[in-house]
Amino acid sequence: MMAYLPREHNKNVYYEDYGSGDTAIVLVHGWGMGVRTWDYTLPALIAAGFRVVALDHRGCGKSDKDFADVGINAIAGDVVALVAELGLSKVVLNGWSLGGAAVVEAAAQLGDTCSGLVLTCAATPAYLQKPDYPYGGTDEDLAGTMAAMSADRVNFLWALSQGVCATEVTPEVVSWMWQIFMEASPQAAASLAELGPLDQRETLASLGMPILSIVGSKDGVVDPNVCRSVSDYNGNVTTVELTESGHAPFIDETVRYNDELIAFTSSCL
Repeated sequence: MMAYLPREHNKNVYYEDYGSGDTAIVLVHGWGMGVRTWDYTLPALIAAGFRVVALDHRGCGKSDKDFADVGINAIAGDVVALVAELGLSKVVLNGWSLGGAAVVEAAAQLGDTCSGLVLTCAATPAYLQKPDYPYGGTDEDLAGTMAAMSADRVNFLWALSQGVCATEVTPEVVSWMWQIFMEASPQAAASLAELGPLDQRETLASLGMPILSIVGSKDGVVDPNVCRSVSDYNGNVTTVELTESGHAPFIDETVRYNDELIAFTSSCL
């Protein structure tokens, strides 16, 4: 099923819903992408018998482009609202990149309804270094990214599409990723800026569900040490290292990624 979730001010968030039942795995993509991000993963999850739900961030994909608020907490609110709209009693949330920060917040709001949390190369607990957190980029790194995107969004997103994977992919895959990026509104850059002050260490520590942190050892977008550090703040974390993967392990090591995701989801639902 393809449908829209009504949100504030008559705006809508697009989602896809495969399967039936009152439990599901919910897929939340990374910054500037869309549900098609999960085309390497959806068939395996559906074949494994799960109900699978995937949504476009506000401002991305087929969701409305003119939301006033496209921030991380707003995306998390959309996830929580979608779980309620579909009447789901138990969910596993899987967030990639910036989507990882969104699902951490959503998991905190959902409480016991969230029975498992997957962080795929996630920008959490912090994307940038802090005085007491040595991992991630710097404020200058993020400012440079924002400036480069503002100056030439088309070519910036093309270069980003070329750098997402660590393994060699075809030009068609790069073009596919770039086309997904280009569907996002330029306004979506506001959520990227929110990664600067982001600090979810206390939120992570408060979560009681099992957590799977998937690390792309060759990730050039999110420092792999950020993903490895999740276990420093929560004792329920299993860390899986995909040694040949960059920022998109579901493309770089599709079979291994899907196997890990299916096994974890099976243990939680």
